[in-house]
Amino acid sequence: MASMANRTNTLVTGAAGFIGFHAARRLLDRGEQLVGLDNLNAYYDPALKRARLKQLESPNFHFVEGDLACRPTIEKLFAQTQFDRVLHLGAQAGVRYSVENPPAYIDSNLVGTGNILEACRQAKVQHLVYASSSSVYGLNTRLPFATTAETDHPASLYAATKKANELMAHSYAHLYRLPTTGLRFFTVYGPWGRPDMALFRFTESILAGRPIQVFNHGQMQRDFTYIDDIIEGVLRVLDRPPAPNPNWQGTAPDPASSTAPYRLYNIGNNAPVALLDCIAALESALGTPAKKQFLPMQPGDLPATCADVDDLTADFGFHPATPLETGIAKFIDWYRTYFQI
Repeated sequence: MASMANRTNTLVTGAAGFIGFHAARRLLDRGEQLVGLDNLNAYYDPALKRARLKQLESPNFHFVEGDLACRPTIEKLFAQTQFDRVLHLGAQAGVRYSVENPPAYIDSNLVGTGNILEACRQAKVQHLVYASSSSVYGLNTRLPFATTAETDHPASLYAATKKANELMAHSYAHLYRLPTTGLRFFTVYGPWGRPDMALFRFTESILAGRPIQVFNHGQMQRDFTYIDDIIEGVLRVLDRPPAPNPNWQGTAPDPASSTAPYRLYNIGNNAPVALLDCIAALESALGTPAKKQFLPMQPGDLPATCADVDDLTADFGFHPATPLETGIAKFIDWYRTYFQI
C-alpha cells in the first residue's frame, strides 16, 4: 500500500465496484497513484468486491473502506491527501432495488455525492468526473437518447438521484467554478461484472439449468457496451477538464453544457441489441440453450435504450470497438475461471 504522505493523483470512489475497479486498474497501468474508496456493502456479494480489490494491490494504490454518506470520513480523506482529480463512481446501483429500498439511494447517491462535491470545492480539485445513468431519460421514448433531450420524468428513484447529481454538479460548477463532467452510462458488461445485471444472472441460471426471467416478454433493447470500451472513454474524459461553452445562451439553454465548466455526455455503444439476440449470443458462448420464463415489464424499467454519442465522439474520439459476441465470450471466459466451472 502507498504511504498516505505521498501525493496521489486521483481518488476513485466505488473502487471495488465493476466500473470503478476497471478504471482503477487502467489508471494504475498508466503509473498513477490512486486512493480507492468503497464501503463494500452487501447489495451483492462483498467477496466479489474484495476479489477485485486483490487485483488492484500495488505500491501505488491505497484502499480506504468508508461510506460516501459519512461526511467526517470524506473530510478526513481529503485532509490526508491532495487530490488532483476525482472519479466518482461510487453509488447505490440498481433500478429495481430502488423500488424496494429508497433510503439507500438518498443516503449514497444524494448525501454521498453532496459530500464529494463539497470536498472537491474545498480542495480545489482540478476535475470531478461522476457517474450518471441512461435511466435519467425516464419516460422519454425518443431514440436515440441525446444529451439535449428532456430528462424531467424519471421512472425510478435511482434515475431521479442521478438527475439530481447532474443538477448538484452544475450548481457547484456555476457557483465555485468546479470543473465537472457527468457520464450517462448505458448498459455496461464484461469480466468482473455485477451479479445483479442481466448477463450475469442469465449465465448463472443457464449453467444451473434454471429458467431465466425475460421481462417485457423479451421486447427489450439495450445499448450493451463492453467494459474496455467504456473505460477508454472514461479516461479520455478524466484527462481533459471541461471549459465553459462560449456559445451557451440562457434564452435557448443547452442542457449538456453551460457558461460554467460543466459537461454531460452519453457513454454507450449507439448500437442497441434486442434482449433475445443477447440471450442467443450467450447461449452460443455457453453451448447451452436457455429455458426462458417470459414476464411483464418490471416497475421502473425502460423498454429500450440507445445512446447518441456524437458529442463524445467529436470531443474525445470515442469509438466502441468490441462486438457483442466477442465481449460475451470474454465475460464467459472470466466467469468460468472465477467460479472454477
